[in-house]
Amino acid sequence: MQTDARDIFELATLVGQDLKGRGLILATAESCTGGGVAQAITEIAGSSVWFDCGFVTYSNASKMRLLSVPAEVLEQHGAVSNETAAAMCAGALRNSLASVALSTTGIAGPDGGVPGKPVGTIYFGWAYGDVTQVERMQFDGDRRSIREQTVKHALRGLLELLASRK
Repeated sequence: MQTDARDIFELATLVGQDLKGRGLILATAESCTGGGVAQAITEIAGSSVWFDCGFVTYSNASKMRLLSVPAEVLEQHGAVSNETAAAMCAGALRNSLASVALSTTGIAGPDGGVPGKPVGTIYFGWAYGDVTQVERMQFDGDRRSIREQTVKHALRGLLELLASRK
């Protein structure tokens, strides 16, 4: 089975198995997914062993307050950017007991798109040890579909980062 075809529950289960096997703890920092990644994680029985917390920071003010995202990053690059996704990961690690973090920030729609960042533009961050990876993706569909695709991609990206660090 292709990783892309796996459902959210299966992806979250694989994330949990990998994190638990390594003795690692995860924190999430979410904007456009509104806690969808944390919900997927906590669907897995026993996730309290490898999941510390999830930050849902929908506003810029909450990104600054809860995740210590610098105001300059938000002013210069916007909330929907690689720089903000990376800063959200760093803040999740700094403000939790986690050793691994992931972040999502983007435009799920149906409106809010701007030139260069249309609806469906999502930025991801994944951090583990001294490695932080960011990625921009463009998803199609309605709000629900974009958010679901975002949760799946966030979990797949975390699995890929962990696999690269074996």
